[in-house]
Amino acid sequence: MPDAFLPTRFLCVKQAVNRSSAVNHVVGHYRATIDRLNPRWPDIVGRTARHASRRAAERSEAEARHEMTMPSIDLDRTHPFAEAMRASSIAMVMTDPTLPDHPIVFANDAFLRLTGYSLLEVMGRNCRFLQGPDSDAAAIADIRRAIAAGVDLTVELVNYRKDGSAFHNALSLSPVRGKSGEVRYFFATQVDVTDQHRQTDELRHANLALAAALETATTLVHEIDHRVKNNLQMVSAMILLQSLDRSDLRLRDSLLDTLSRVEALSTVHHRLHRSGDVSRFDVADYVRDLLDDLVGATGRTDIRVRLDLMPVLVQAGKSAALALLFNELFTNALKHAFPPGTPGTLAVSIAREATCIVAVIEDDGVGVSPTATRLSTFGQSLIQTLSRQLGAETTIGPMSPSGTRVRIELPLAIVAAPV
Repeated sequence: MPDAFLPTRFLCVKQAVNRSSAVNHVVGHYRATIDRLNPRWPDIVGRTARHASRRAAERSEAEARHEMTMPSIDLDRTHPFAEAMRASSIAMVMTDPTLPDHPIVFANDAFLRLTGYSLLEVMGRNCRFLQGPDSDAAAIADIRRAIAAGVDLTVELVNYRKDGSAFHNALSLSPVRGKSGEVRYFFATQVDVTDQHRQTDELRHANLALAAALETATTLVHEIDHRVKNNLQMVSAMILLQSLDRSDLRLRDSLLDTLSRVEALSTVHHRLHRSGDVSRFDVADYVRDLLDDLVGATGRTDIRVRLDLMPVLVQAGKSAALALLFNELFTNALKHAFPPGTPGTLAVSIAREATCIVAVIEDDGVGVSPTATRLSTFGQSLIQTLSRQLGAETTIGPMSPSGTRVRIELPLAIVAAPV
């Protein structure tokens, strides 16, 4: 290494040298310390010290006192703080803003491992040698402003190792002040956060791919919903046309009952699609809407509805059977419990008990005898079939003094798992 280069690269050592009668004492201390760091440095330090001594002799005593200010970095390996900084797994450097070009005056082994440089290659250099093409100009400007203002700063930027490879550096910078408050050094830590950035990028790409897949699936669901809705409307229209073309009232009523069931299925499908969660079906909301539609369709204002509905979400796969079961029971009550001119109340409750979900449908209408039933043979068969499909137990009986009570016990297994 040329002698002319050494005074500049080791200006921090020069400034640590006493240019008065204590020169030999200070040089001896620093040479002993640096000998332990690198056996080649004694000659370097000696030449630097001699150069500093000659310069000091040429200056006035006041100038010498000004430039002989000792750095507060103790390189003695017996000092616990210095040894802790050297042994730390976090990359650390200290820079001296009082020296030309604000050079590095301390770097620990973790910093050397992170950057790939040797201690001799970084000492006395400004930290800008770590910058490269992808280093953020805004982050660099923030660093310069923090140094000029003597304030703390935490920033991320791309730095480069000796081999040219880039890494994301989480830099924390803090000023170190002297007794009178002046900034003597800047202390900085560096953390390689490249893996975190890579994981973030991978997660972002995965989210973009998932969003694209979800958009495709949503489009497909909308298309299926549109087609199913059209098909159900077509079926409903054909049933309605057939009912209008029949003079047999019993046959017409049967067709209209079938139309009501198809419309119940259509309502379930519409609610599932509209909810945005096709895996869960809100029973309470469905019952409320269904009763509004069915009572409204009767055109009667003397039938009151009383609801006590606990929110219950069931698996979507059970929604069609449950909707048809409620539709059959509600339709039957409205058709037979309240003859024209007979007002009444239809009460529906849904509650969760310890072992099951219980739905109770009560009316105070004309009622039935214990040995009779208002349900058609097909209606009875349909309710039994739907109850078996749901794993439910359905009982129908009279109330006192009049009316009918239906109790449905649904297994907890049909309840949708919480999100």
